[in-house]
Amino acid sequence: MDYHFNFTIVWRHAWRLWWGLGLSLQIALASLAMGMVIGVVLAVAYTDGRRITRMLIAGYVEFIRNTPLLLLVYLVFYGIPSVGGFAYDATTSFIVTLGFYAGAQLVEVFRAGLDAVPPGVVDAGRAIGLTPLRNLFHVRLPTAFRVSLPALSNAYVSLFKDTALGSVIAVPELTHGAQWINFNTFRILEIYALLTPIYLVTGWIILAALRLLERRFAIVRPQ
Repeated sequence: MDYHFNFTIVWRHAWRLWWGLGLSLQIALASLAMGMVIGVVLAVAYTDGRRITRMLIAGYVEFIRNTPLLLLVYLVFYGIPSVGGFAYDATTSFIVTLGFYAGAQLVEVFRAGLDAVPPGVVDAGRAIGLTPLRNLFHVRLPTAFRVSLPALSNAYVSLFKDTALGSVIAVPELTHGAQWINFNTFRILEIYALLTPIYLVTGWIILAALRLLERRFAIVRPQ
């Protein structure tokens, strides 16, 4: 194989990678925030709701979890505007898709967190006169959040990697930037030799930062 590496050409357009990396992180963060809101609301509704409520939430979770994310991306970007008669930009569409996708994953995470709250802690809240709503916001949710932190860390790293699918609808994230450089320079080995460690190092940094957060808010169990 007579192939000569030439990273100089790739570095001329490297700004597209850094711009795409920043957008990928923003998309992942916005999607996680949206997914957390959906996950918390539906987890509380599932835990405290009636049977019909639990069935509807379970239906949503199973539909999202058993549908390929790529198919959901196409469905939201192409399908819904065609039926609804309205349009939105690719980035907004992708964030919404990832947000609902993350929400379905986080429903189970927060539901498990709520189930892990010791009954004695909830009873103690009632004993000091907290209403059910105040007990939820001041006792159950903070405890559930601390229990769920490891799963939330994994969810954010996973969402960051999933942002690569935005390239199929021309969202200018990291992978799309790499594809643009490849199509315009034909240096496929060089660009993906750079892209892979960017994802690896960024994912490691995110996970390390979130592990520090976990230790900061970890629940200390008595010896």
